[in-house]
Amino acid sequence: MSTLNLIHNTPLIFLDKISATLPGKIYAKAEYLQPGGSVKDRAAYQIILDAYENGSLKKGQTVVEMTSGNMGAGLALVCRQFGNPFVAVMPQGNSPERRRILNAFGAEIVLTQQVDGSPGMVTGADIAHAVDIAKDIAHNRNAYYADQFNNTSCIKVHFDHTGPEIFRELPNADVFIASVGSGGTFIGTSKYLKSVNQGINCIAVEPENAAILKTGKVDNPKHIIQGTGYGLIPPHWEQTLADDFITVSDEEVRDMKMRLSSDQGLYVGYSAAANVIAAQKYLQDREKVLNIVTILCDSGYKYSD
Repeated sequence: MSTLNLIHNTPLIFLDKISATLPGKIYAKAEYLQPGGSVKDRAAYQIILDAYENGSLKKGQTVVEMTSGNMGAGLALVCRQFGNPFVAVMPQGNSPERRRILNAFGAEIVLTQQVDGSPGMVTGADIAHAVDIAKDIAHNRNAYYADQFNNTSCIKVHFDHTGPEIFRELPNADVFIASVGSGGTFIGTSKYLKSVNQGINCIAVEPENAAILKTGKVDNPKHIIQGTGYGLIPPHWEQTLADDFITVSDEEVRDMKMRLSSDQGLYVGYSAAANVIAAQKYLQDREKVLNIVTILCDSGYKYSD
């Protein structure tokens, strides 16, 4: 077995303490247990596999990607196994813990200035600026640019793996809930689950003041849910996959992050907490008992608090 064999097949955990007073059960895919610490390991592995298969990446060639940290960690560990140097281009507002993880995995890190964000709060404008720099680096170094926002491998991997894993473990799921950043997890997983269960509802989660998918506008691009809610519509977004949208506040997310640690013993990050608070909101005042499945996107060790 190699390190790459550790990617995929994460356990589905019943959040019994969180579900105790709700008219339903919340289950969560433990993506924070991936070797790079997040759900992005899946997409990183698929990106590199597909790039080798289609000939766009060669042995020893440098790989470059803009990242909030999670895709960078995934690509860093995958590229090291394949023998490709990796350059992570990351806005300065992402947590210092993510930089340390990237360093540990052997990545070269290029930090970019924030346009309108602040420490701990990365905006769509910050991301766009980092993307431009990443593209320039890739061009100048004759490197492969992974381009997670536009790379269909990021959707394919969740259709081929995440969705089927969920269906095998919880075939009677009534609802799938996931936050949206680049959109790969939500799009790929929802598309698979709807293909095998026409009755399932798929709910997208956004920060309450940057809910562009729900409202068509961004009131405030700053929020604490790193890696999601960039205030932009993902290039491969399919509106028909989202049966509804739930928004969450920073305060709600902070509280749920603490509760998942103290009550459930699950030390996860803010995007995971956003997903769980959204599941909790969905179940409130429901008359029918429902099974909800969501994603624990990454580890709490990737954050400063």
